[in-house]
Amino acid sequence: MRENRLYQSDWLMRFYGFNVDELVNTEHPNLETEIDPKLSWALRNPHLFPIDINKADYYMILRVPGIGRQSAQKIIAARRFGKLYIHQLKNIGVAFNRAQYFITCADTRTSLGDLQMIDIRSSILKLGHSKYKDLHASQLKMF
Repeated sequence: MRENRLYQSDWLMRFYGFNVDELVNTEHPNLETEIDPKLSWALRNPHLFPIDINKADYYMILRVPGIGRQSAQKIIAARRFGKLYIHQLKNIGVAFNRAQYFITCADTRTSLGDLQMIDIRSSILKLGHSKYKDLHASQLKMF
């Protein structure tokens, strides 16, 4: 799991514009194993969210958990034709179950201010599914 988090961090630094100090620092010297580094960063920076998906720049959209590079590019391209709605974001490929806490769009009702970071974290973990946990569980069954 730790190796996977290192790869994810490397990817964020090379392709998403993150700095190493944003992912680990003296306050948070280790990567979390329960959640990915992008989500961890977002939960530690609530003052930056929610962002308006219809107005934010590409680099800020990239920092939203649940939105990858291709989805961010599609969002930028699609909003030239009008405001984006939840169903459109889902069709674009946004993992809305993660992103919903960090964005607003034309028809969102909830904002980050309505929830505490710990509540968001637990909601995402509850919905999340880890292939590594399943792999570990299946390995234990073999013994």
